[in-house]
Amino acid sequence: MRIRSALAVASLTTALSASVLPATAHGAERAASSDATFSNVVVNGGKDIVLGLTTRKTVTITWTVRDPDGVAASWAYLWHGPNTDDADGILPLYPPAGACTVSAADPTTSACKVSFGVDAARDFDHNGLAGAWKVLGAAQDTHDDWTETDVTGTAQFKRNATVTVNASPEPVRKGRTITVNGKLTRANWDTGTYTGYQSQAVRLQFRKKGSSVYTTLRSVTSGAGGKLKATTKAGSDGYFRFVFTGTATTGPSTAAGDFVDVR
Repeated sequence: MRIRSALAVASLTTALSASVLPATAHGAERAASSDATFSNVVVNGGKDIVLGLTTRKTVTITWTVRDPDGVAASWAYLWHGPNTDDADGILPLYPPAGACTVSAADPTTSACKVSFGVDAARDFDHNGLAGAWKVLGAAQDTHDDWTETDVTGTAQFKRNATVTVNASPEPVRKGRTITVNGKLTRANWDTGTYTGYQSQAVRLQFRKKGSSVYTTLRSVTSGAGGKLKATTKAGSDGYFRFVFTGTATTGPSTAAGDFVDVR
């Protein structure tokens, strides 16, 4: 907990009016630290935020803030990097004040919410931004004292992945070999293209015609350029697909089933 970081000053000062910000945000006398605490911080409903090359999404942060003197206003934003002063990403760049509702049961506690747009083409220009982001929480109490906590929660931004499948030959005689090919790629924010994702475990699954359930046959590892290849024996009509469950920096992907007629 501390009084405003240089990074927060740069982003918040532009967004908020002079009448709302404490004096320290304008480089004048430091505001006194308040006793505000933050809890129940949730980003995007607790779900990963998966972005392709041009994905646009609305992200919502909700949180609870408590101050013995009551909460006059509160803010929250996402940041990425070693610390707030050296962050290489801030979302939103100019954080608005959250919409806060004072608890009827406890006037020292408020539930707050803020929503903002994320544009992959604008906000994510290198792959290093994939992974965990942190949530900074700030609050101003009714005495104009200010609290800022660098890490009140986390969010996961991931690169979108795609996986394809093609099973052949079609049709095929029962007992013959079926070869299933595919490719695993993911959004490359460095180059603005989708590129192969190799050395990743991908499941080959099969669903028998008339069934709604897929069964995993085996796991294969993506090769150079993200290429996938597996073989199996033809047993009955059905659908083959590849399933990638994702990683810490890349979202999951499931191919549409490819039907094979077994005769």
